[in-house]
Amino acid sequence: MKRMDRHCNIVLWTVMLFFYIPIAVLVVNSFNQSRFSGAWEGFTFKWYAMLFEDRDLWQALLNTLKVAFGSTAVSVVLGTTAALALHRWKGRIQTFHYGLIYTHLVLPDILMGISLLLFFIAIGLDQSLFTVFLAHTTFCLSYVAMAVLGRLQDFDSNLLEAARDLGANTWTAFWRVQFPLLLPGIVAGGLLAFTLSIDDFVITFFVSGPGSDTLPVKIYGMIKRSPRLPMINALST
Repeated sequence: MKRMDRHCNIVLWTVMLFFYIPIAVLVVNSFNQSRFSGAWEGFTFKWYAMLFEDRDLWQALLNTLKVAFGSTAVSVVLGTTAALALHRWKGRIQTFHYGLIYTHLVLPDILMGISLLLFFIAIGLDQSLFTVFLAHTTFCLSYVAMAVLGRLQDFDSNLLEAARDLGANTWTAFWRVQFPLLLPGIVAGGLLAFTLSIDDFVITFFVSGPGSDTLPVKIYGMIKRSPRLPMINALST
């Protein structure tokens, strides 16, 4: 048993070092005078000074938060109602509905980005922050629906019947009985959607327009311009 515990500790620390040594290197290089972080050339705060003076970068961060909060709120509502419909009703339509929800989970991001771009062009919708919001809502609601569906699998429908026997109508039974029990799944889905929205690059790269870049797209542009490369270390720190 002690030998197994020792092996588990070795694996644990190996994984932790694998995850956090690159982050530690990034933090150290954020104070490096060198422009390319290849060698240590002295301690400096200039990359942080440049970071806080870059208005375009903070605008990208604001765009990211707007899209993330907006798409999360809408996807939580749509994803939860989709999960309730899939759980309550069965049939060919719901099978097709489930296929639509599940497809977004397995579809490559680049294919989804191209498809959404072609769709927006076909309907004459200009690329802007609104198209980014629509795109993020499209793929985020699938994750919310799956998280809530997982919670519904353990839900006891007899609780709703008991609530109705005690005089509660359909809405009261849902809000007072079912919703509190589903809330952990809804919160988990919302957090997952928020994280995916903030992190997304590929889909956003296709559907964003002038002035609607999010932070991942902005960072990609900074990587291509080497004089601003160390600012990414400061931003990440």
